[in-house]
Parts: sequence; structure tokens; C-alpha cells
Amino acid sequence: MRVRVEQTSLPGIGVRHDLITESGRRIGVVSHRSGRRDLVLYDEDDPDACTSDIPLTDDEAEALADLLGASLMLGQLSGLRQQAAGLLTEQVPIPAGSRFVGRTLGDTRARTRTSASIVAVLRDREVIASPAPSFRFDAGDVVVVVGTRQGLDGVTAIFADTDPAD
Repeated sequence: MRVRVEQTSLPGIGVRHDLITESGRRIGVVSHRSGRRDLVLYDEDDPDACTSDIPLTDDEAEALADLLGASLMLGQLSGLRQQAAGLLTEQVPIPAGSRFVGRTLGDTRARTRTSASIVAVLRDREVIASPAPSFRFDAGDVVVVVGTRQGLDGVTAIFADTDPAD
């Protein structure tokens, strides 16, 4: 079954993505330019009326995405870059000599240490979107990172074993 998702630009605010369920219910996510996210539930009888607006922290949004098995689309990252000044994406290879080969994403503490997020891992010809903290790295993996220039450089240093915080 194909899922219907509608994207609406909200000038001065950000972007709203609405999912219309098979039963006709509408659920939305508002991604504010500030980085804030809100989960929005619409009235069953009036799909234009919001019944609940639930603000989500980064950790809550990530946990909800993990629970739902949601994945970020690499193609949408270019749109994010245009919406948020200073937000960049970069592909960071994991060298064979990295101490994180065979270790988990959670072991890196990359987001906590750099404020940058690893949104996908490229392995051979496979894209692993939204890897869980338990995901294990292999030599040659390429991580797709979203963040500021400083955050991206920090993630690169972590995998290259040149991070002074270690």
C-alpha cells in the first residue's frame, strides 16, 4: 500500500508534513525553522482543525521515530539545508583503523558530544536510514551526518580517532 504524505510550506515557521491514514485520519509533524518539532493530531470530522499539538524534544522525536520504524530520506536532506541556515550534511567514511569498527553507534556518543546527528549509514550498496544506537559499524561504512560545520568536524574526528575529548 502506498502511503499519502502531504508537505506544506509554512512561511516564517517551517514545514508541515501530514500523513493520511488508510482510515482517513490525518496526523502531522511541524518542523520549525528553530529545530523544534510538534506532533499534530487533527479532528476526525474536520481535517483542518487541530485537536492536539504535542511538542517533542530531540530525544522524544528520535524515540518516536525508532518506535515507528521511520526512516529519513536522504533526498530530503537537501531541502532541510535550504530551510535552516548553517545546517549541513556530509558523508564521513569510517576507516579500517577506527576504534569504532565493530562497535555501536551509541558507543560513539556522537550527538551528545558534537550536536550533529548520524541520520544514515551507507554500507556497500545499502542505505541504513535512522540507525538505532545498537547499530554496529563495519570498516568502510560511510555515515551521513547532519549538523553545523563544527559538529560535522567533530564526528569526523571521532571516527578518525583524533577527537581530543577521548
